[in-house]
Amino acid sequence: MLRVSAPGRICLFGEHQDYLGLDVVAAAINLRISIEGRPRPDRALILDLPDINDAMRIDPAGEVAYENKRDYLRSSVNVLRREGVPFPRGWDIVVRGRIPINAGTASSSALVVAWNRFLLESANDPRAQRPEEIAELGFQAEVAEFHEPGGKMDHYAAAFGGIIRLEFGDPLRLTRLAAPLGDFVLGDSLQKKDTTGTLGSVKDRVLAGIARLREGFPGFRLTSPWTPEMERAVAALDPTVGKPLRGAFVNRDLTREGLGLFAGSFDERAFGRLLCRQQDVLREDLGISTARIDGMLDAALDAGALGGKINGSGGGGCMFAYAPGRAEATAEAVEKAGGKAYIIRVDDGARTER
Repeated sequence: MLRVSAPGRICLFGEHQDYLGLDVVAAAINLRISIEGRPRPDRALILDLPDINDAMRIDPAGEVAYENKRDYLRSSVNVLRREGVPFPRGWDIVVRGRIPINAGTASSSALVVAWNRFLLESANDPRAQRPEEIAELGFQAEVAEFHEPGGKMDHYAAAFGGIIRLEFGDPLRLTRLAAPLGDFVLGDSLQKKDTTGTLGSVKDRVLAGIARLREGFPGFRLTSPWTPEMERAVAALDPTVGKPLRGAFVNRDLTREGLGLFAGSFDERAFGRLLCRQQDVLREDLGISTARIDGMLDAALDAGALGGKINGSGGGGCMFAYAPGRAEATAEAVEKAGGKAYIIRVDDGARTER
């Protein structure tokens, strides 16, 4: 039997920044997806997905046809085949998970990362032990294959685990961060969201704002200083593009401030305040929060949490609050405000259990 699991993630700093090439800080969490398989005598991949009452059969002998627009399990097989990965035997497979689905905690990326590692392990491919390659293969299968607007944060967080900083240059740089982080409370608003639609909308509006700004500032880039002159120029744009562009700038600088916390003696209260300041930007400038999530965050703070923010693309889904020493009370408050609460902590990346 072969068993592989991968974690969900929360974005500590840099929400809606990875697809813009700006730095992010993410943490893997101890809500995981597991893939467990037993060899079968033929080469078929037979998958049972009890969490969503589904099942599928994949024949990896040739290019696999997609049956829906986000067919990540089949696309992973195609991506690996193109990379020369063999499929020497079939498997009876069960997929289970505790990550809220379509709720902003990267359940689909955790699934793709775990599935890629499972398939690489089953082929005795050495890339199974290289998290950066698993992450890149996951990005190819989930984002590039379907021309979706997302970035690579989720795949790297699931593959590497812990707390990571990603710098999206050429090449991409990953730094592991250390901090004595206590408990968080993840709250699912139970409001379904349109992940790709929200990501695409915000991304398109930021890029449109950049194009408009370059008419007056030809050398402008998202890494340019946020000066009073720049702030006035952004404020003069149509709010539909100016506000999310301003949000990208402010969120960028909050991320830099947050990184400073990991460079020295970690200040939990300063960390909580920065989470709340990010939430202000995500709510007011990017417009991705909801009334229920705002209420859940208010309830968490009233219960003693040090700070919190929406998690993921937004428009529904999850929030999280940092609540060391107050996790139980915070979870209870989040549920009274209409959410489903999980007490979570930072966890390892994708791993194999034979």
